Amino acid sequence: MNEYLFIVPIAIALVFGVMSPGPSFIYVAQTTLSKSRSHGIATSLGMGTGAVTFTLLASFGLFLVIKTVPFLYGFLKVIGGLYLLYLAYKMWTAPTGKSQVAEASADLSVTKSENNHFRSYLMGLLIQLSNPKTAIVIGGIIMAFLPAEVPPYSFWIIAIVAFVIDAGWYCIVAVALSTAKAQRFYNRFKQRINRIAGGLMAIMGTKLALNL
Repeated sequence: MNEYLFIVPIAIALVFGVMSPGPSFIYVAQTTLSKSRSHGIATSLGMGTGAVTFTLLASFGLFLVIKTVPFLYGFLKVIGGLYLLYLAYKMWTAPTGKSQVAEASADLSVTKSENNHFRSYLMGLLIQLSNPKTAIVIGGIIMAFLPAEVPPYSFWIIAIVAFVIDAGWYCIVAVALSTAKAQRFYNRFKQRINRIAGGLMAIMGTKLALNL
């Protein structure tokens, strides 16, 4: 089982990546606020499916790149690391005023009767697939920790881990933001939360960019 331990740092990095603020978070939050908790969870499952898609594409694609064009290995790690550093900067300098969730919910109103849970799932999937940040982050993370000899079924295990992390996080967001008390807490401590997550992301980005 030791040959699969490389999946642990990948999972940790994916947790940091999925927690970074972005359009996926905004959409899950807005769906939860404007519709219901169950619609937010359905959207979260769509996000998780999108993460699986990106993970499999990145895993098999990057594996072929390593085998056929070895010099791109370091280049892709640098690109992925620099992008993570950019995300860390955005998180650290995020505004501390009115939350993005409140702004998003104010800008969009949807009639509940015109939507169903499958539509929420599908929109979550489409939002995830249209977000280049997700593809770059997942690809960079896998490239950073993928061993030279990949154990059997590793890519499928990583895909399952990615789904659990991605869908799980956004389900937590949907449940948390369905209560007024939790929403007030996020608004109150937004700066601290963003800076802690930004610091962790900066460490990960530095590791990738420097090929450590």
